[in-house]
Amino acid sequence: MERKKIHLEYLLNATSKNILWEAISTPIGLESWFADKVLHKDKRVTFCWGKTEKREAELVGVRAYSYIRFHWLDAPREREYFELKMTNSELTNDFVLEITDFAASDEADDTCELWESQVETLRRTCGF
Repeated sequence: MERKKIHLEYLLNATSKNILWEAISTPIGLESWFADKVLHKDKRVTFCWGKTEKREAELVGVRAYSYIRFHWLDAPREREYFELKMTNSELTNDFVLEITDFAASDEADDTCELWESQVETLRRTCGF
């Protein structure tokens, strides 16, 4: 099955790098928009949705106020990851959330739609 790397960018009306960083890098922040429950122990992170859906990831990289990268433990390829990266737009001085993820070619559109929905929730909960 062919896999596709997905790179998405969202301009956020975020004036505080602290609020955005907390939203993408802490269990409480991620619970506000990405998953219903986030459990973190050492480099192992468990994301829970609803009562039954659960996925585990390994925290493989983090640089404060820059990016956080996870590797799903059930990912079909070892080099695949999903990354949440914040950058600053020089034009508007707003923050940009860059998301990198991987999906099967026939699921890429669905994955993009899911991220769109998640980022809309992020905008609402954080006021971006």
